[in-house]
Amino acid sequence: MAIMQVNPTRMELTNLKRKLVTARRGHKLLKDKRDELMRVFLELVRENKQLRRKVEEGISLANKHMSIARSVMSDKAIDTALLMPTQEMSLTISEKNVMSVMVPEFETRLKSPDESEIYPYGFAFTSGDLDAAVKSLADILPYMLRLAQVEKSCQLMAAEIEKTRRRVNALEHIMIPQYEETIKYISMKLDESERATTTRLMKVKDMMLAKAYNYEKLF
Repeated sequence: MAIMQVNPTRMELTNLKRKLVTARRGHKLLKDKRDELMRVFLELVRENKQLRRKVEEGISLANKHMSIARSVMSDKAIDTALLMPTQEMSLTISEKNVMSVMVPEFETRLKSPDESEIYPYGFAFTSGDLDAAVKSLADILPYMLRLAQVEKSCQLMAAEIEKTRRRVNALEHIMIPQYEETIKYISMKLDESERATTTRLMKVKDMMLAKAYNYEKLF
């Protein structure tokens, strides 16, 4: 690991030690964040799998009933029956903070709580399978919205997990080792400088003693 290009001084050593402590603390916090993100992400993935299966089954059932309805009703009759829907739904989209990831939240509200409002036609001239198809689609609509919310949350959290993983790896394999090597290098340089200074002082002391007492110290 290459050391940083810094002056080997005590002030720089103190600064690097402070940065190393901060880097280690940040590394631990990011690892904890990554682990928690992974836990939430896996829960969402499991929920996404269940929702997708339920939605696909509901759509398949609706398509089956619609195919039967089309076999006994003309396309024009079906289009006319479904032309003017009576039920209305409003969708409110907000955001929720999950480990610094802003995930969407959907809230729906129906115009009328009456379940019969999903049928915008009379039952006298329509097929029962058309009713079943409309009912199937109405039943799976909340799951479809939840599925859209969960899938978007999974995408956002996967991107955040990847970003956090890169930061953790950068701290663990680059920055922290670089700080440690640089601190070791500066400490060695300071120790060498201190030993050299001590040696010079001892030589100066010997020279002063020799001059003061008029003798030469043997080494």
